[in-house]
Amino acid sequence: MAFIDYYKVLGLDKTASADDIKKAYRKLARKHHPDMNPNDKEANLKFQQINEANEVLSDPDKRKKYDEYGENWRHAEQFEHAKQQQQQQGYTYSGQTGFEGFGDFSGEHFSDFFESLFGRGAGSGRGRGKYRGQDYQAELHLGLREAATTHQHTLKVNDQNVRITIPAGIANGQVIKLKGHGAPGGNGGPAGDLYITFIVEDGDHFKRVGDDLYATVDVDLYAALLGGDITFDTLNGKVKLKVKPETQNGTKVRLKGKGFPVYKKEGEFGDLIITYNVKLPTGLSEKEKELIRELANVSSKN
Repeated sequence: MAFIDYYKVLGLDKTASADDIKKAYRKLARKHHPDMNPNDKEANLKFQQINEANEVLSDPDKRKKYDEYGENWRHAEQFEHAKQQQQQQGYTYSGQTGFEGFGDFSGEHFSDFFESLFGRGAGSGRGRGKYRGQDYQAELHLGLREAATTHQHTLKVNDQNVRITIPAGIANGQVIKLKGHGAPGGNGGPAGDLYITFIVEDGDHFKRVGDDLYATVDVDLYAALLGGDITFDTLNGKVKLKVKPETQNGTKVRLKGKGFPVYKKEGEFGDLIITYNVKLPTGLSEKEKELIRELANVSSKN
Protein backbone atom coordinates (compact mmCIF):
# COMPACT_ATOMS: atom_id res chain seq x y z
CA MET A 1 0.00 0.00 0.00
CA ALA A 2 1.37 3.40 -0.98
CA PHE A 3 2.28 5.76 1.84
CA ILE A 4 -0.47 8.31 2.63
CA ASP A 5 0.59 11.66 4.04
CA TYR A 6 -2.11 12.24 6.66
CA TYR A 7 -1.29 15.93 6.97
CA LYS A 8 -1.67 16.37 3.21
CA VAL A 9 -4.98 14.48 3.25
CA LEU A 10 -6.39 17.03 5.72
CA GLY A 11 -4.71 19.98 3.98
CA LEU A 12 -2.55 20.76 7.02
CA ASP A 13 1.10 20.99 7.94
CA LYS A 14 2.88 19.39 10.88
CA THR A 15 2.44 22.48 13.06
CA ALA A 16 -1.37 22.11 12.98
CA SER A 17 -3.07 22.28 16.38
CA ALA A 18 -5.58 19.73 17.65
CA ASP A 19 -8.35 22.25 16.93
CA ASP A 20 -7.05 22.74 13.36
CA ILE A 21 -7.20 18.96 12.83
CA LYS A 22 -10.74 18.74 14.22
CA LYS A 23 -12.01 21.59 12.02
CA ALA A 24 -10.33 20.26 8.87
CA TYR A 25 -11.69 16.76 9.47
CA ARG A 26 -15.26 17.92 9.98
CA LYS A 27 -15.20 20.11 6.89
CA LEU A 28 -13.73 17.43 4.62
CA ALA A 29 -15.78 14.55 6.07
CA ARG A 30 -18.96 16.48 5.38
CA LYS A 31 -17.83 17.28 1.83
CA HIS A 32 -16.81 13.73 0.90
CA HIS A 33 -19.39 11.77 2.92
CA PRO A 34 -20.84 8.88 0.84
CA ASP A 35 -24.36 10.12 1.53
CA MET A 36 -23.44 13.37 -0.22
CA ASN A 37 -21.67 11.57 -3.08
CA PRO A 38 -23.67 8.46 -3.97
CA ASN A 39 -22.01 6.10 -6.48
CA ASP A 40 -18.79 8.15 -6.39
CA LYS A 41 -15.98 5.68 -5.60
CA GLU A 42 -13.34 8.42 -5.50
CA ALA A 43 -15.29 10.35 -2.88
CA ASN A 44 -15.73 7.14 -0.87
CA LEU A 45 -11.98 6.45 -0.99
CA LYS A 46 -11.23 10.04 -0.03
CA PHE A 47 -13.68 9.74 2.87
CA GLN A 48 -11.88 6.65 4.14
CA GLN A 49 -8.50 8.40 3.90
CA ILE A 50 -9.86 11.42 5.77
CA ASN A 51 -11.15 9.18 8.58
CA GLU A 52 -7.86 7.31 8.74
CA ALA A 53 -5.89 10.56 8.87
CA ASN A 54 -8.11 11.94 11.62
CA GLU A 55 -7.94 8.69 13.61
CA VAL A 56 -4.14 8.99 13.76
CA LEU A 57 -3.57 12.74 14.00
CA SER A 58 -6.33 13.38 16.57
CA ASP A 59 -4.72 10.88 18.96
CA PRO A 60 -1.66 12.54 20.60
CA ASP A 61 0.16 9.24 21.11
CA LYS A 62 -0.42 8.00 17.56
CA ARG A 63 0.44 11.41 16.12
CA LYS A 64 3.75 11.43 17.99
CA LYS A 65 4.62 8.02 16.57
CA TYR A 66 3.55 9.08 13.08
CA ASP A 67 5.62 12.28 13.22
CA GLU A 68 8.69 10.29 14.23
CA TYR A 69 8.36 7.14 12.15
CA GLY A 70 6.17 8.18 9.22
CA GLU A 71 4.72 5.23 7.31
CA ASN A 72 6.29 2.81 9.81
CA TRP A 73 4.54 4.41 12.81
CA ARG A 74 2.54 1.25 13.55
CA HIS A 75 5.82 -0.48 14.38
CA ALA A 76 7.03 2.27 16.72
CA GLU A 77 7.32 -0.06 19.69
CA GLN A 78 9.44 -2.46 17.65
CA PHE A 79 11.64 0.41 16.54
CA GLU A 80 12.06 1.57 20.12
CA HIS A 81 13.00 -1.92 21.19
CA ALA A 82 15.46 -2.17 18.29
CA LYS A 83 16.88 1.24 19.16
CA GLN A 84 17.66 0.14 22.70
CA GLN A 85 19.35 -3.03 21.49
CA GLN A 86 21.37 -1.33 18.74
CA GLN A 87 22.59 1.33 21.18
CA GLN A 88 24.01 -1.47 23.28
CA GLN A 89 25.75 -2.85 20.18
CA GLY A 90 27.21 0.48 19.00
CA TYR A 91 24.90 1.27 16.06
CA THR A 92 23.46 4.71 15.41
CA TYR A 93 19.72 5.31 15.07
CA SER A 94 18.76 7.74 12.30
CA GLY A 95 15.02 8.41 12.74
CA GLN A 96 12.63 7.29 9.99
CA THR A 97 15.49 6.12 7.75
CA GLY A 98 16.36 3.20 10.02
CA PHE A 99 19.62 2.19 11.71
CA GLU A 100 23.01 2.94 10.29
CA GLY A 101 24.86 -0.29 9.87
CA PHE A 102 21.76 -2.25 8.89
CA GLY A 103 20.96 -0.62 5.57
CA ASP A 104 17.57 0.57 4.34
CA PHE A 105 14.71 -0.91 6.35
CA SER A 106 12.39 -0.64 3.34
CA GLY A 107 14.64 -2.73 1.07
CA GLU A 108 14.92 -6.45 0.50
CA HIS A 109 18.14 -7.19 2.37
CA PHE A 110 18.23 -7.38 6.16
CA SER A 111 20.73 -8.28 8.80
CA ASP A 112 20.17 -11.19 11.16
CA PHE A 113 19.45 -8.61 13.84
CA PHE A 114 16.45 -7.21 11.95
CA GLU A 115 15.22 -10.65 10.98
CA SER A 116 15.19 -11.64 14.62
CA LEU A 117 13.10 -8.57 15.48
CA PHE A 118 10.65 -8.36 12.60
CA GLY A 119 10.91 -11.56 10.63
CA ARG A 120 12.23 -12.08 7.12
CA GLY A 121 10.88 -9.51 4.67
CA ALA A 122 9.90 -6.97 7.37
CA GLY A 123 9.98 -4.00 5.02
CA SER A 124 7.97 -5.68 2.29
CA GLY A 125 5.17 -6.95 4.54
CA ARG A 126 6.11 -10.64 4.47
CA GLY A 127 6.62 -12.57 7.67
CA ARG A 128 5.23 -9.91 9.99
CA GLY A 129 2.76 -10.74 12.72
CA LYS A 130 -0.91 -9.90 12.55
CA TYR A 131 -1.96 -6.38 13.37
CA ARG A 132 -5.31 -4.75 13.88
CA GLY A 133 -6.73 -2.40 11.27
CA GLN A 134 -7.28 1.32 11.76
CA ASP A 135 -10.41 2.60 13.48
CA TYR A 136 -12.59 4.93 11.43
CA GLN A 137 -14.31 8.07 12.72
CA ALA A 138 -17.49 9.41 11.12
CA GLU A 139 -20.27 11.91 11.80
CA LEU A 140 -23.94 11.31 11.14
CA HIS A 141 -26.25 14.32 11.11
CA LEU A 142 -29.89 13.88 12.15
CA GLY A 143 -32.83 16.21 12.44
CA LEU A 144 -34.63 16.39 15.77
CA ARG A 145 -37.65 14.50 14.50
CA GLU A 146 -35.41 11.80 12.98
CA ALA A 147 -33.65 11.33 16.30
CA ALA A 148 -37.03 11.02 18.05
CA THR A 149 -37.93 7.81 16.22
CA THR A 150 -36.23 4.44 15.96
CA HIS A 151 -35.22 4.02 12.33
CA GLN A 152 -32.69 2.37 10.06
CA HIS A 153 -29.89 4.12 8.22
CA THR A 154 -27.49 2.77 5.62
CA LEU A 155 -23.80 3.72 5.66
CA LYS A 156 -21.25 2.98 2.97
CA VAL A 157 -18.05 1.63 4.52
CA ASN A 158 -15.20 0.06 2.52
CA ASP A 159 -17.47 -0.15 -0.55
CA GLN A 160 -20.04 -2.09 1.47
CA ASN A 161 -23.47 -0.97 2.64
CA VAL A 162 -23.85 -1.27 6.39
CA ARG A 163 -27.37 -0.96 7.79
CA ILE A 164 -27.67 0.24 11.36
CA THR A 165 -30.68 0.76 13.59
CA ILE A 166 -30.67 4.12 15.36
CA PRO A 167 -32.67 3.97 18.61
CA ALA A 168 -35.07 6.80 19.40
CA GLY A 169 -33.60 9.33 21.83
CA ILE A 170 -30.04 9.35 20.48
CA ALA A 171 -28.22 12.36 21.97
CA ASN A 172 -26.26 15.09 20.27
CA GLY A 173 -22.57 14.15 20.48
CA GLN A 174 -23.30 10.53 21.38
CA VAL A 175 -20.86 7.99 19.93
CA ILE A 176 -21.61 4.40 18.99
CA LYS A 177 -19.12 1.75 17.90
CA LEU A 178 -19.60 -0.66 15.02
CA LYS A 179 -17.16 -3.45 15.73
CA GLY A 180 -15.12 -4.69 12.76
CA HIS A 181 -16.25 -1.98 10.32
CA GLY A 182 -12.97 -0.06 10.28
CA ALA A 183 -9.96 -0.61 8.02
CA PRO A 184 -8.93 -4.21 7.29
CA GLY A 185 -6.22 -5.68 9.48
CA GLY A 186 -2.82 -6.77 8.24
CA ASN A 187 -1.63 -10.32 7.68
CA GLY A 188 -5.00 -11.72 8.68
CA GLY A 189 -5.40 -9.48 11.71
CA PRO A 190 -8.82 -8.19 12.83
CA ALA A 191 -10.40 -5.16 11.22
CA GLY A 192 -10.64 -1.90 13.14
CA ASP A 193 -13.90 -0.45 14.42
CA LEU A 194 -16.09 2.36 13.14
CA TYR A 195 -16.99 5.10 15.63
CA ILE A 196 -20.00 7.21 14.67
CA THR A 197 -20.61 10.57 16.35
CA PHE A 198 -24.21 11.75 16.08
CA ILE A 199 -24.92 15.42 15.47
CA VAL A 200 -28.55 16.13 16.34
CA GLU A 201 -29.78 19.60 15.45
CA ASP A 202 -32.56 21.46 17.27
CA GLY A 203 -35.48 21.58 14.87
CA ASP A 204 -38.67 23.45 14.09
CA HIS A 205 -39.65 25.43 17.18
CA PHE A 206 -38.07 23.07 19.72
CA LYS A 207 -34.93 23.27 21.80
CA ARG A 208 -33.76 20.04 23.41
CA VAL A 209 -32.16 19.86 26.85
CA GLY A 210 -31.59 16.25 27.85
CA ASP A 211 -34.92 14.50 27.38
CA ASP A 212 -36.97 17.68 27.82
CA LEU A 213 -38.12 19.92 24.99
CA TYR A 214 -38.62 23.67 25.22
CA ALA A 215 -40.80 25.78 22.95
CA THR A 216 -42.30 29.27 22.83
CA VAL A 217 -45.96 29.76 21.84
CA ASP A 218 -47.54 33.06 20.84
CA VAL A 219 -50.76 33.99 22.65
CA ASP A 220 -52.85 36.95 21.49
CA LEU A 221 -53.71 39.64 23.99
CA TYR A 222 -57.39 38.79 24.15
CA ALA A 223 -56.77 35.11 24.97
CA ALA A 224 -54.22 36.14 27.58
CA LEU A 225 -56.72 38.50 29.22
CA LEU A 226 -59.90 36.50 28.92
CA GLY A 227 -58.64 32.94 28.56
CA GLY A 228 -59.04 30.61 25.62
CA ASP A 229 -57.72 27.59 23.75
CA ILE A 230 -54.73 27.32 21.40
CA THR A 231 -53.42 24.31 19.45
CA PHE A 232 -49.77 23.29 19.51
CA ASP A 233 -47.99 20.70 17.33
CA THR A 234 -45.79 18.43 19.50
CA LEU A 235 -43.48 15.68 18.22
CA ASN A 236 -46.32 13.20 18.77
CA GLY A 237 -49.20 15.19 17.31
CA LYS A 238 -51.34 18.22 18.12
CA VAL A 239 -52.45 19.10 21.64
CA LYS A 240 -54.96 21.70 22.84
CA LEU A 241 -53.69 24.11 25.46
CA LYS A 242 -56.11 25.91 27.75
CA VAL A 243 -54.92 29.45 28.45
CA LYS A 244 -56.12 30.75 31.80
CA PRO A 245 -57.59 34.25 32.08
CA GLU A 246 -55.07 36.98 32.95
CA THR A 247 -52.12 34.89 31.78
CA GLN A 248 -48.90 36.88 32.04
CA ASN A 249 -46.21 37.12 29.38
CA GLY A 250 -43.49 34.51 30.02
CA THR A 251 -45.81 32.08 31.82
CA LYS A 252 -44.51 28.50 31.57
CA VAL A 253 -46.59 25.36 31.21
CA ARG A 254 -45.17 21.84 31.61
CA LEU A 255 -46.71 19.00 29.62
CA LYS A 256 -45.64 15.72 31.24
CA GLY A 257 -44.47 13.00 28.88
CA LYS A 258 -44.69 15.18 25.75
CA GLY A 259 -40.94 15.68 25.40
CA PHE A 260 -38.17 13.62 23.81
CA PRO A 261 -38.07 9.82 24.05
CA VAL A 262 -35.62 8.46 26.62
CA TYR A 263 -32.78 6.54 24.94
CA LYS A 264 -33.41 2.77 24.94
CA LYS A 265 -36.28 3.06 27.43
CA GLU A 266 -39.42 2.10 25.56
CA GLY A 267 -42.44 4.23 26.43
CA GLU A 268 -40.52 6.79 28.53
CA PHE A 269 -40.42 10.46 27.53
CA GLY A 270 -39.18 13.73 28.89
CA ASP A 271 -41.46 16.75 29.36
CA LEU A 272 -42.41 19.61 27.06
CA ILE A 273 -42.03 23.05 28.65
CA ILE A 274 -43.94 25.77 26.82
CA THR A 275 -43.40 29.49 27.41
CA TYR A 276 -46.26 31.84 26.49
CA ASN A 277 -45.34 34.92 24.51
CA VAL A 278 -48.19 37.42 24.74
CA LYS A 279 -48.46 39.32 21.45
CA LEU A 280 -49.77 42.87 21.49
CA PRO A 281 -52.16 43.68 18.66
CA THR A 282 -51.09 46.01 15.86
CA GLY A 283 -53.02 47.95 13.22
CA LEU A 284 -55.82 48.83 15.64
CA SER A 285 -58.94 50.49 14.23
CA GLU A 286 -60.26 53.71 15.76
CA LYS A 287 -63.10 51.79 17.39
CA GLU A 288 -60.62 49.33 19.00
CA LYS A 289 -58.48 52.21 20.25
CA GLU A 290 -61.54 53.88 21.73
CA LEU A 291 -62.52 50.69 23.56
CA ILE A 292 -59.01 50.37 24.97
CA ARG A 293 -59.15 53.99 26.16
CA GLU A 294 -62.42 53.25 27.93
CA LEU A 295 -60.86 50.18 29.53
CA ALA A 296 -57.87 52.27 30.63
CA ASN A 297 -60.17 54.85 32.18
CA VAL A 298 -62.11 52.16 34.05
CA SER A 299 -58.86 50.58 35.32
CA SER A 300 -57.52 53.93 36.54
CA LYS A 301 -60.65 54.54 38.63
CA ASN A 302 -60.43 51.18 40.37
